Amino acid sequence: MRRVPMAEVPSRIAGETINRLMSLGYVDIHARIAKGDGCRLVPILPEHVDDVSAMGFAITEGDAHSLDRRTPQERISEILGGIPELRGHLPDRWEFVGDIVILKLDPSCEPYLDGIGDAYAKVLGAKTVCADVHGVSGEFRQPSMRVIHGTETESVRLENGIRYRFDVTKVMFASGNTDERMRMRSLDCTGETVVDMFAGIGYFTLPLARFSGARRVFACEKNPESYHYLVENVRLNEVGDVVLPMLGDNRSIPGRDFADRILMGYVQTTSEFLPAALRMIRIGGIIHYHDTFPVGDQARRVDEIFSPLCGYEVLGIREVKSFAPSVSHYVADVRITSRSPRRRPGASS
Repeated sequence: MRRVPMAEVPSRIAGETINRLMSLGYVDIHARIAKGDGCRLVPILPEHVDDVSAMGFAITEGDAHSLDRRTPQERISEILGGIPELRGHLPDRWEFVGDIVILKLDPSCEPYLDGIGDAYAKVLGAKTVCADVHGVSGEFRQPSMRVIHGTETESVRLENGIRYRFDVTKVMFASGNTDERMRMRSLDCTGETVVDMFAGIGYFTLPLARFSGARRVFACEKNPESYHYLVENVRLNEVGDVVLPMLGDNRSIPGRDFADRILMGYVQTTSEFLPAALRMIRIGGIIHYHDTFPVGDQARRVDEIFSPLCGYEVLGIREVKSFAPSVSHYVADVRITSRSPRRRPGASS
């Protein structure tokens, strides 16, 4: 290991001084800054030792622990470089849930999962690494996670002031819905009664309940695992005075004409639940209707779904995220104006 000159910078002024030394080009950026007794030991380029000394800093000599400036992807590739079968198959993106890392891996990686888990954990500083090999499936959209490093699978994800606790092997978390969760936070629902028909662990319920001014949110969830974390997250985010968690099928929620706003955050079979939403919504209330449609066909499809059931006004349609080639997940904000089906152009009276 090479030895380099180091400036002794008192800890109380270290931040400001180190920035200044770096801006002047005096610091050896290939060596690490070290801790000394009440000071920081800053590696200095030999040609600038006199300049730094003239600034009043004592100069000593220390080991140049090299600073690895390679990207995490480069370091992971180096660790796993001895496995030719993995070249071109290692993900260069990942998702953090607290200190848990989630990787999307293709099936060709399965014989090497343990080594992949160890490499990502080492470079990223993760306690647990999970592999999402087969995506989500079933009515409850359950993930098919495999733990490939560590043992802890429950953690807390902090997003826009909301804490979501969940077990990554039991509950899906849709990262691509971040903008829509943020939009729920920004809605003005002052005094409203809201029904979240597909609450999950509180994806939309929690930001809306905490920030929108809603008076009451009925949060319904059918999956017992998700319901468990919904209840926990209501407590964790201190919205128990607003949110009433409900376990069961949302079509069994009792009552008529009581909701000012309904969230339908599900896709593909959402229309099957629309009659129940229309039973609960007041005239003038808003339904946030999620579904998947071919790109460019979303407005026609929304009209096709709502026209036979009620009078309505489409306030806007937003793309939430891409879902499949030429298909996207959309949310339509629909105001209900009457119980009667909308009369189609050209229909007889």
